[in-house]
Amino acid sequence: MEELISLSHKELDKLSVIERVERGELSQIEAASVLNRSTRQIRRLQVRYRKQGEQGLVSCRRVKPSNNRLSNTRREEIITIIASQYEDFGPTLANEMLAERHNIHVSAETVRQLMTERGIWRAKARRGANAHPMRERRSKRGELIQIDGSPHVWFEDRGPKCTLIVFIDDATSELMGLQFWPQETTESYMSTLMQYLQDHGRL
Repeated sequence: MEELISLSHKELDKLSVIERVERGELSQIEAASVLNRSTRQIRRLQVRYRKQGEQGLVSCRRVKPSNNRLSNTRREEIITIIASQYEDFGPTLANEMLAERHNIHVSAETVRQLMTERGIWRAKARRGANAHPMRERRSKRGELIQIDGSPHVWFEDRGPKCTLIVFIDDATSELMGLQFWPQETTESYMSTLMQYLQDHGRL
């Protein structure tokens, strides 16, 4: 039976870009711009993808337990004390009591997680919190072009640090214009705009 692989949204984006590089739809430089990585990192991702597939793009940090993780015994000790003596306390105050009266020093966030897992404490909903859904992408190519400058050591030790001016189509994520400049200036944007208009016209 094959092992199911759960990928985060960030990892899915990374997978999509690397697959496009493998198919020849994106260059390593273009992929580096999209993922905000160096070309060397893109090459490493390609190697991992070829050897391990999707699993190779899963964050190593996600599959390794934290060095600071509490042992199960310690967790049970903390939650037993809280349940018996500080059940009506919030995580911050309960954490202070653990330190002052029981010489147990952990973070308030750890206490909050333990109390939440056992149903001892539930966070109150924030009043007046408005959800801001993400803007939907435009439906047609060329309807909206996003423009950005990305300063980075693009050429590693083979050249100075510079800025990549990028024009990206909002509907398709297609890279519509790319130019390297020493820094982000009006001239750099106007030059890339001229390149965009020459290559694509007014879509």
